[in-house]
Amino acid sequence: MEIEILHIEACPNWPEAGRLVSRALEELGAGDVPVRFTLITTPGDAASRPFAGSPTILVDGVDAFPTDAATGELACRVYRAEGRLSGTPSLPDLRAVLEERLAGS
Repeated sequence: MEIEILHIEACPNWPEAGRLVSRALEELGAGDVPVRFTLITTPGDAASRPFAGSPTILVDGVDAFPTDAATGELACRVYRAEGRLSGTPSLPDLRAVLEERLAGS
């Protein structure tokens, strides 16, 4: 499994997204899976990747939380987490996505 977090420098949520992904992996017994961070610096970079705002969490190159909101804009992303809007997905949502991917591997 490959996990990559696409982010922009101005977004304050990408470090927390990384911590949540690492925690979810640890809880699933997959703490050895590396999490890579990729800085998106231009609209061209954003448009050439499956970027839906910062942070976008890719699992094997696919958005872990697919949306129609792919963007070429250098913008923060908003997730629906536990009935509210948040700059990161919730830990239970992340764990569920990663567990499903691990089971399919």
